Amino acid sequence: MRQRSVNSKDKLPYPAKSLLLGLLIAQVIATIQVYLSNLDLYHNLSILKAAGYLTIPNQRTMPTLHDFAPALFGGLFFTLSVGASLTLLSIGAAWVWQRLFSRNRYTLIIFLLLWLAPLALLNQRGFSLGPTWYFLAIPPVVFLATLRWIPPRPDKRGWIHGTVHTIPIVVLALLWAPQIDKNFFVDFRDILLLSNPVGIKINDFYYDYTLYPAEVFKSLDQKLLKTCTLQNFNKGPLHTRMEWELLDRDYLAVTKNNAVDLEVVQDGGMLDFKHGGKTVLQTTFADFFSDPATTLEKFSAIVDRNGFFRHFTFFSLLVGLPIALYLLLYALIRLLCSFFLDVGISSLIASILCLIVGLSILIPFQHMRGTDMELKDVPQALASKSWQERVAALKIIAGKGLEISRFPSYPMLLASPHIAERYWLAKALAASRRPETYKDLLAFLDDPHPNVVSMAFYGLGKRGDIRGVKEILTRIKTSDHWYNQWYAYKALRALGWKQRKSG
Repeated sequence: MRQRSVNSKDKLPYPAKSLLLGLLIAQVIATIQVYLSNLDLYHNLSILKAAGYLTIPNQRTMPTLHDFAPALFGGLFFTLSVGASLTLLSIGAAWVWQRLFSRNRYTLIIFLLLWLAPLALLNQRGFSLGPTWYFLAIPPVVFLATLRWIPPRPDKRGWIHGTVHTIPIVVLALLWAPQIDKNFFVDFRDILLLSNPVGIKINDFYYDYTLYPAEVFKSLDQKLLKTCTLQNFNKGPLHTRMEWELLDRDYLAVTKNNAVDLEVVQDGGMLDFKHGGKTVLQTTFADFFSDPATTLEKFSAIVDRNGFFRHFTFFSLLVGLPIALYLLLYALIRLLCSFFLDVGISSLIASILCLIVGLSILIPFQHMRGTDMELKDVPQALASKSWQERVAALKIIAGKGLEISRFPSYPMLLASPHIAERYWLAKALAASRRPETYKDLLAFLDDPHPNVVSMAFYGLGKRGDIRGVKEILTRIKTSDHWYNQWYAYKALRALGWKQRKSG
């Protein structure tokens, strides 16, 4: 393969061009994938609706599953995670083959095997069309494009120049890595997004569209509502008990003429659990009724084709997305500076500014989440003028299940203008058992921000007060926010409510 002559003074660096190409391919695939998933979900919900069940998303939100916007914006989730990681890996592979192996054709076999391995993992439990397209389309296209755009091997000075520009990435990676733990995403949202108008818009965009792509790769256990049929069962106590056990885990019985998530077929004294017309699990009545949850978990695990894809997506959110954002910011700054300065100087300025931006985000984030508060300091922190300290105290109260209304500052917290503070106050109210706080929790159902409303539903479910069932059912049917409907349904189930056919 003959390498095209590349101008070393290109204002847009080749990694940025390759990255944009990979992201574009990913967005096309992701949009189609999410749109088809939305249509499939709409079909299943229509079956449940016709059978008389309550659907989530509800009848007000269901029509959006036919719209193009949720597929486009929801697809960004996969574009900026899976698409970013695959593109970066492909750019890296092209660089290694070009610079370290001098395009040796025999070493290309190694890269081919590294490409085929994840494809095999993706499809080890059956062909998975959507995820496979990312791995089939992005790596070869980006690999070849990078080889075309990559400049010739640099001299010693060029190597030093390139190394200097990788230092900020390494430094930021080393500094950010210790921050990643189980609370990272929640703290990132509270501290960096919900604290400013731009961050709030990003947060709201995420929660408006994140459930659409989430449906693409959920296992059956993770789905809120599942369809099922019972076949070869005679009407009687056995049929009723079987249907009740399935209903308790949100497997909703529909007519056998429809394609369903689970078919349970009685075969003498055995139960055949089928998916897609194939038997994937067999058990006895005694074994199933002794532990229905375990049997259904096994069934879900067997038919789950997206385990590897989910893990790769999560990895991509932690690694691929930050690096991609860094490269895009670097390319933008360098491009703007190159209109006034030499490309070399522009590159240096871009590296320095990207490092400053990364540190300016890290330092306040680390400071606001890094202080360990003791229980004895909670009353004082709740009265602090700093909303961040008050949120830290509320997290302790919610985590330990303390009675929030016993603290003198409680009335003032109810009127907080800060979204994160109201969010954690609603969650803290979940542990309260005082009658007067029940009304305060209900008031949060009318909060202008959906994150707070979701925690109010969560709190109602945790309190165990069955008075909440009627209120939640009224709200869930009129809500226009899928995320809130999801929390409302979980709250209903926590209060002991179960689906019933209305027809």
